Amino acid sequence: AELLGEEPGETVGYAMRMENRTSARTKILVVTEGVLSRMILDDPELPGVSAVFFDEFHERSLDGDFGLALALDVQGALRPDLRLLVMSATLDGARVARLLSGAPLIESEGRAFPVDVRYDDRPAGIAIEDAMAKAIRAALAEESGSVLAFLPGQREIERTAERLQGRVSADTDIVPLYGMLDGKAQDAAIKPAPSGRRKVVLATSIAETSITIDGVRVVIDSGLSRLPRYEPASGLTRLETVRVSRASADQRAGRAGRTQPGVAIRLWRAEQTAALPAFTPPEIIEADLSGLLLDCAAFGVADPTSLSFLDPPPAPALNEARSLLRALDAIDEAGRLTEAGAAMRRLALPVRLAHMVAEAAKTGQAFEAAMLAVLLTERGLGGDGADLERRLMRFRSERSPRATSARQLAERLARQAGGGRNNEQASAGALLIRAWPDRVARARGER
Repeated sequence: AELLGEEPGETVGYAMRMENRTSARTKILVVTEGVLSRMILDDPELPGVSAVFFDEFHERSLDGDFGLALALDVQGALRPDLRLLVMSATLDGARVARLLSGAPLIESEGRAFPVDVRYDDRPAGIAIEDAMAKAIRAALAEESGSVLAFLPGQREIERTAERLQGRVSADTDIVPLYGMLDGKAQDAAIKPAPSGRRKVVLATSIAETSITIDGVRVVIDSGLSRLPRYEPASGLTRLETVRVSRASADQRAGRAGRTQPGVAIRLWRAEQTAALPAFTPPEIIEADLSGLLLDCAAFGVADPTSLSFLDPPPAPALNEARSLLRALDAIDEAGRLTEAGAAMRRLALPVRLAHMVAEAAKTGQAFEAAMLAVLLTERGLGGDGADLERRLMRFRSERSPRATSARQLAERLARQAGGGRNNEQASAGALLIRAWPDRVARARGER
C-alpha cells in the first residue's frame, strides 16, 4: 500500500483474527494462514479470488499446510481456474512442485552480497543472554553498521536488553522485535537507524525471512528458536526451546548481506552445524490435530489423509484428536460433525476453548468464557503471570488498542455462542473445567 501511495484497505487490504481493513476497491488481500483456511471452509468456491499466494511456506505451519491442502482440493474439484503460487526461501522446491502436479519451479538467488560466517562458541554454563550481550558489545566495537541478534523469545530479548543497558555507546539504540509487539513498535524496529546512529535489533525468528531491517550489516545468531510442541499427556501445547535447522541458520546469516557485504556470528562451534537438522520439522508432525480434524469434518472430509498434504498428518495424532472430539461430542462415530461440533467450530478457537465457551453459553457465561479464551490464545494480555484471575482482572481494565480489540473479539465470540448473559462472574477454574473435563480428579475414598 505504501508503494502505491495508499492507505491499507484500499487496493491492498488485510484480514487477521482481530483486525480487518478492506474495501470494495481491494484487489490484493493479505491474510493469515488461519484466515485463509476459514475462507475456504466457509465458501469453498472462493468467489472473487483468482489466485492464492502462499508466502514463507518453508515455515511449515499447520495452518499453512492445511490451507494449501484445502486450496488444492478446491482447485481439483470446483475451481480448475484457481491459480496457486507457493513461495519459499529454503524448502525443497521440487517436492512442492510435485505436490502441485508438476508446477513450474522458478529459482532466484536471494543473497546479494557475501557474508563472512564466524563462530564464537558459548561456553557451557553461560546463559544465552550473557553470551549474546558480550557478542553484541564486541561486534559494535569491531564492526560497522547495525546489528541484528536472534534470540529464542521475548524473555531472552528483555534480559539481553537489560545486560546492554548503559554498556553500549550513546549513539546506539537497543530495540526489540517479536510477534507480540504492536505494529508501531515493530515499525520502529525495522526502520533504518537515523543518520549518525546505530541500531541493535534483538529479534525472534520473526526476522528470519518475513521482515527486512534496513542498515543491518552484522547478524549474531544464538542458534535457538522456540517452537510449539503438543503434549498428549496434558492435552496442552507448550513452547519448547530447540536448536535451529541449518536452513534457518543460513537464512539468519543471509540477513547480513542484503545491501552490502556483512558478517554473521554464530554462538556455537563450527563442527556443530553439521549436526543441526536440515530443515525445521513441519508443525503438523507434532501438533494437536483436533482443530484440523474438526475443520475437516465441517468440510465433509472424515479422513484428513485423503487431502493433498506435503507431509500427511500422523495416524496416532489423528486417532488422539478423534478421541478428544468424540469425548467433547463434536463428531459422531462416523466422524461427521455434530450440532455441538458445528457450534464449536463457529467460534474459531482451539477445540477445548471452543467447547468451554459453547458450554458456558448454556448458563449465560459466554462472555466470561470468551474473555478467558481470548486471554489464553492472545499472549501478553493482562500480563504474563500464572494467576489467571489476576490477569483477567487486568485485561478487563486494560486500555491499550490491542486489549480493546481483544475485548471486542470476546464480545463477538460470546454473541456467536448465543445464550443469555448472567451478571455473575464465573471463576477461571470453573470455566476451565469445561475445557478440560477429562482432567478433573475425583476422590476415591481412603486410597
